[in-house]
Amino acid sequence: MRMAGVGLGLVLLAGTMCAAQMPGQNITVSKENRTIAITATDSVIVMADVATVHIGFVAYGVDHDSAYAAGSATSNAVIGALKAAGVPADAIESENQNLAEVQPYQLNQLPDADKAKRKWELSQNWTVRTNADDAARVLDIAVKAGANQSGGIDWSLKDENGPQAQAAGKALQRARTVAESMASGLGVKLGVLIFASNETQAEPIRPVMAAMAPARMAAPAPPPLAINPRRIEKTATVYAVFAIE
Repeated sequence: MRMAGVGLGLVLLAGTMCAAQMPGQNITVSKENRTIAITATDSVIVMADVATVHIGFVAYGVDHDSAYAAGSATSNAVIGALKAAGVPADAIESENQNLAEVQPYQLNQLPDADKAKRKWELSQNWTVRTNADDAARVLDIAVKAGANQSGGIDWSLKDENGPQAQAAGKALQRARTVAESMASGLGVKLGVLIFASNETQAEPIRPVMAAMAPARMAAPAPPPLAINPRRIEKTATVYAVFAIE
Protein backbone atom coordinates (compact mmCIF):
# COMPACT_ATOMS: atom_id res chain seq x y z
CA MET A 1 0.00 0.00 0.00
CA ARG A 2 1.40 3.39 -0.85
CA MET A 3 2.03 5.82 2.02
CA ALA A 4 -0.83 8.14 2.94
CA GLY A 5 -0.12 11.85 2.89
CA VAL A 6 -1.18 14.63 5.22
CA GLY A 7 -1.14 18.38 4.60
CA LEU A 8 -1.66 20.82 7.47
CA GLY A 9 -3.17 24.25 7.67
CA LEU A 10 -3.94 26.35 10.75
CA VAL A 11 -6.03 29.50 10.96
CA LEU A 12 -6.01 31.37 14.28
CA LEU A 13 -7.15 34.92 13.61
CA ALA A 14 -8.41 37.24 16.32
CA GLY A 15 -8.98 40.49 14.50
CA THR A 16 -10.88 41.73 11.49
CA MET A 17 -13.44 39.39 9.92
CA CYS A 18 -12.16 37.66 6.78
CA ALA A 19 -13.02 34.69 4.55
CA ALA A 20 -10.87 31.59 4.08
CA GLN A 21 -11.22 30.14 0.58
CA MET A 22 -12.09 26.47 0.84
CA PRO A 23 -12.84 24.09 -2.05
CA GLY A 24 -16.49 24.51 -2.95
CA GLN A 25 -17.44 27.23 -0.40
CA ASN A 26 -16.31 30.20 1.71
CA ILE A 27 -15.79 29.77 5.44
CA THR A 28 -15.73 32.86 7.60
CA VAL A 29 -12.75 33.06 9.96
CA SER A 30 -12.61 35.30 13.02
CA LYS A 31 -11.81 35.19 16.72
CA GLU A 32 -15.19 33.55 17.20
CA ASN A 33 -14.49 31.01 14.46
CA ARG A 34 -10.99 29.61 14.75
CA THR A 35 -10.18 26.57 12.61
CA ILE A 36 -7.63 23.91 11.80
CA ALA A 37 -7.56 22.74 8.16
CA ILE A 38 -6.09 19.36 7.21
CA THR A 39 -5.53 17.62 3.88
CA ALA A 40 -5.11 13.85 4.26
CA THR A 41 -4.83 10.90 1.88
CA ASP A 42 -5.45 7.23 2.57
CA SER A 43 -6.31 4.11 0.61
CA VAL A 44 -7.69 0.59 0.74
CA ILE A 45 -6.66 -2.46 -1.28
CA VAL A 46 -9.21 -5.06 -2.34
CA MET A 47 -9.03 -8.12 -4.56
CA ALA A 48 -10.63 -7.78 -7.99
CA ASP A 49 -13.81 -9.81 -8.39
CA VAL A 50 -14.54 -9.10 -12.09
CA ALA A 51 -12.40 -10.06 -15.09
CA THR A 52 -12.78 -8.83 -18.66
CA VAL A 53 -10.96 -11.36 -20.82
CA HIS A 54 -9.75 -10.32 -24.28
CA ILE A 55 -9.93 -13.12 -26.84
CA GLY A 56 -9.48 -13.22 -30.60
CA PHE A 57 -7.99 -15.02 -33.58
CA VAL A 58 -6.45 -14.60 -37.00
CA ALA A 59 -7.33 -16.98 -39.86
CA TYR A 60 -5.68 -17.05 -43.30
CA GLY A 61 -6.65 -18.11 -46.82
CA VAL A 62 -5.33 -18.20 -50.35
CA ASP A 63 -8.06 -15.77 -51.41
CA HIS A 64 -10.93 -13.66 -50.07
CA ASP A 65 -13.46 -16.48 -49.92
CA SER A 66 -11.21 -19.07 -48.28
CA ALA A 67 -10.04 -16.62 -45.59
CA TYR A 68 -13.64 -15.72 -44.81
CA ALA A 69 -14.65 -19.39 -44.63
CA ALA A 70 -11.76 -20.23 -42.30
CA GLY A 71 -12.52 -17.20 -40.13
CA SER A 72 -16.22 -17.98 -39.98
CA ALA A 73 -15.50 -21.53 -38.84
CA THR A 74 -13.14 -20.36 -36.08
CA SER A 75 -15.44 -17.52 -35.02
CA ASN A 76 -18.43 -19.80 -34.53
CA ALA A 77 -16.30 -22.47 -32.86
CA VAL A 78 -15.02 -20.03 -30.24
CA ILE A 79 -18.40 -18.52 -29.43
CA GLY A 80 -20.06 -21.94 -29.50
CA ALA A 81 -17.53 -23.32 -27.01
CA LEU A 82 -18.03 -20.40 -24.63
CA LYS A 83 -21.82 -20.69 -24.73
CA ALA A 84 -21.66 -24.46 -24.30
CA ALA A 85 -19.56 -23.87 -21.17
CA GLY A 86 -22.29 -21.70 -19.69
CA VAL A 87 -20.95 -18.23 -20.50
CA PRO A 88 -24.00 -15.95 -20.95
CA ALA A 89 -24.43 -14.43 -24.40
CA ASP A 90 -24.68 -10.90 -22.96
CA ALA A 91 -21.27 -11.33 -21.29
CA ILE A 92 -19.60 -11.62 -24.73
CA GLU A 93 -19.06 -8.39 -26.67
CA SER A 94 -17.48 -7.93 -30.10
CA GLU A 95 -14.55 -5.53 -30.29
CA ASN A 96 -13.60 -5.66 -33.96
CA GLN A 97 -13.43 -7.87 -37.04
CA ASN A 98 -11.56 -7.33 -40.27
CA LEU A 99 -11.10 -9.16 -43.58
CA ALA A 100 -8.21 -7.85 -45.68
CA GLU A 101 -5.56 -8.79 -48.18
CA VAL A 102 -2.17 -9.37 -46.57
CA GLN A 103 0.41 -6.80 -47.63
CA PRO A 104 3.59 -8.11 -49.33
CA TYR A 105 5.91 -6.74 -46.63
CA GLN A 106 4.05 -8.86 -44.05
CA LEU A 107 5.01 -12.02 -45.94
CA ASN A 108 8.70 -11.33 -46.52
CA GLN A 109 9.93 -13.55 -43.69
CA LEU A 110 7.72 -16.53 -44.56
CA PRO A 111 8.67 -19.54 -46.71
CA ASP A 112 7.20 -19.47 -50.20
CA ALA A 113 4.76 -22.28 -49.37
CA ASP A 114 3.31 -20.25 -46.47
CA LYS A 115 3.15 -17.08 -48.52
CA ALA A 116 0.75 -18.73 -50.92
CA LYS A 117 -1.53 -19.80 -48.06
CA ARG A 118 -1.64 -16.35 -46.43
CA LYS A 119 -2.76 -14.02 -49.18
CA TRP A 120 -5.81 -12.94 -47.16
CA GLU A 121 -6.54 -12.79 -43.45
CA LEU A 122 -9.61 -12.46 -41.25
CA SER A 123 -9.18 -11.27 -37.65
CA GLN A 124 -11.80 -10.96 -34.94
CA ASN A 125 -11.73 -9.98 -31.25
CA TRP A 126 -14.15 -10.08 -28.33
CA THR A 127 -14.23 -9.30 -24.62
CA VAL A 128 -15.80 -11.71 -22.15
CA ARG A 129 -16.90 -10.37 -18.77
CA THR A 130 -16.85 -12.97 -16.01
CA ASN A 131 -16.12 -13.53 -12.33
CA ALA A 132 -12.44 -13.11 -11.53
CA ASP A 133 -12.15 -16.74 -10.45
CA ASP A 134 -13.40 -17.89 -13.87
CA ALA A 135 -10.94 -15.87 -15.96
CA ALA A 136 -8.53 -18.76 -16.53
CA ARG A 137 -11.36 -21.13 -17.47
CA VAL A 138 -12.85 -18.69 -20.00
CA LEU A 139 -9.44 -18.07 -21.59
CA ASP A 140 -8.72 -21.80 -21.72
CA ILE A 141 -12.04 -22.57 -23.45
CA ALA A 142 -11.52 -19.87 -26.05
CA VAL A 143 -7.91 -20.79 -26.83
CA LYS A 144 -8.70 -24.48 -27.22
CA ALA A 145 -11.53 -23.58 -29.59
CA GLY A 146 -9.17 -21.63 -31.87
CA ALA A 147 -8.69 -18.16 -30.31
CA ASN A 148 -5.01 -17.85 -31.20
CA GLN A 149 -4.72 -14.13 -30.34
CA SER A 150 -5.86 -14.06 -26.71
CA GLY A 151 -4.67 -13.38 -23.19
CA GLY A 152 -5.27 -9.80 -22.05
CA ILE A 153 -7.33 -9.44 -18.86
CA ASP A 154 -8.71 -6.25 -17.29
CA TRP A 155 -9.49 -6.53 -13.56
CA SER A 156 -12.24 -4.52 -11.86
CA LEU A 157 -14.79 -4.52 -9.04
CA LYS A 158 -18.53 -5.17 -9.00
CA ASP A 159 -18.84 -2.42 -6.38
CA GLU A 160 -16.52 0.50 -7.10
CA ASN A 161 -18.20 2.82 -4.59
CA GLY A 162 -17.77 0.73 -1.44
CA PRO A 163 -13.94 0.65 -1.40
CA GLN A 164 -13.82 4.31 -2.45
CA ALA A 165 -16.02 5.25 0.50
CA GLN A 166 -13.81 3.21 2.83
CA ALA A 167 -10.72 5.07 1.58
CA ALA A 168 -12.44 8.43 2.14
CA GLY A 169 -13.48 7.37 5.65
CA LYS A 170 -9.91 6.37 6.50
CA ALA A 171 -8.57 9.65 5.12
CA LEU A 172 -11.07 11.67 7.18
CA GLN A 173 -10.16 9.77 10.33
CA ARG A 174 -6.49 10.43 9.61
CA ALA A 175 -7.28 14.14 9.20
CA ARG A 176 -9.09 14.20 12.56
CA THR A 177 -6.20 12.41 14.32
CA VAL A 178 -3.68 14.93 13.00
CA ALA A 179 -5.96 17.86 13.85
CA GLU A 180 -6.39 16.59 17.42
CA SER A 181 -2.61 16.34 17.78
CA MET A 182 -2.18 19.91 16.53
CA ALA A 183 -4.89 21.21 18.84
CA SER A 184 -3.31 19.48 21.80
CA GLY A 185 0.05 21.04 20.98
CA LEU A 186 -1.56 24.47 20.87
CA GLY A 187 -3.29 23.96 24.17
CA VAL A 188 -6.79 24.13 22.69
CA LYS A 189 -9.59 21.64 22.20
CA LEU A 190 -10.60 20.38 18.78
CA GLY A 191 -14.24 21.08 17.97
CA VAL A 192 -16.65 19.78 15.38
CA LEU A 193 -15.97 19.18 11.72
CA ILE A 194 -17.37 22.16 9.83
CA PHE A 195 -16.34 21.32 6.25
CA ALA A 196 -14.99 18.33 4.30
CA SER A 197 -14.42 17.55 0.63
CA ASN A 198 -13.34 14.35 -1.08
CA GLU A 199 -11.09 14.15 -4.12
CA THR A 200 -10.91 10.78 -5.87
CA GLN A 201 -7.46 9.89 -7.09
CA ALA A 202 -6.98 8.63 -10.65
CA GLU A 203 -6.42 4.91 -10.91
CA PRO A 204 -3.04 3.87 -12.32
CA ILE A 205 -3.21 2.45 -15.82
CA ARG A 206 -2.39 -1.23 -15.77
CA PRO A 207 -0.87 -2.60 -18.98
CA VAL A 208 -2.86 -5.29 -20.77
CA MET A 209 -0.71 -8.30 -21.55
CA ALA A 210 -1.47 -9.98 -24.85
CA ALA A 211 -0.63 -13.66 -25.14
CA MET A 212 -0.14 -15.64 -28.33
CA ALA A 213 -1.68 -19.08 -28.14
CA PRO A 214 -1.75 -21.90 -30.69
CA ALA A 215 -4.99 -22.29 -32.62
CA ARG A 216 -5.44 -25.92 -31.59
CA MET A 217 -4.03 -27.69 -28.58
CA ALA A 218 -2.62 -31.17 -29.09
CA ALA A 219 -4.13 -34.03 -27.09
CA PRO A 220 -4.03 -34.54 -24.22
CA ALA A 221 -5.15 -30.97 -23.61
CA PRO A 222 -3.18 -29.11 -20.92
CA PRO A 223 -4.96 -27.59 -17.91
CA PRO A 224 -5.87 -23.88 -17.89
CA LEU A 225 -3.16 -21.34 -17.19
CA ALA A 226 -2.52 -20.40 -13.57
CA ILE A 227 -4.08 -16.92 -13.37
CA ASN A 228 -4.64 -14.95 -10.17
CA PRO A 229 -6.81 -11.81 -9.85
CA ARG A 230 -5.08 -8.49 -9.28
CA ARG A 231 -5.36 -6.39 -6.17
CA ILE A 232 -6.98 -3.01 -6.76
CA GLU A 233 -6.11 0.11 -4.76
CA LYS A 234 -8.70 2.81 -4.16
CA THR A 235 -7.32 6.14 -2.91
CA ALA A 236 -9.08 9.23 -1.58
CA THR A 237 -7.90 12.67 -0.46
CA VAL A 238 -10.02 14.71 1.93
CA TYR A 239 -9.80 18.37 2.86
CA ALA A 240 -11.26 18.81 6.36
CA VAL A 241 -11.77 21.95 8.44
CA PHE A 242 -12.32 21.59 12.19
CA ALA A 243 -13.41 24.26 14.64
CA ILE A 244 -11.25 25.07 17.65
CA GLU A 245 -13.03 25.49 20.99
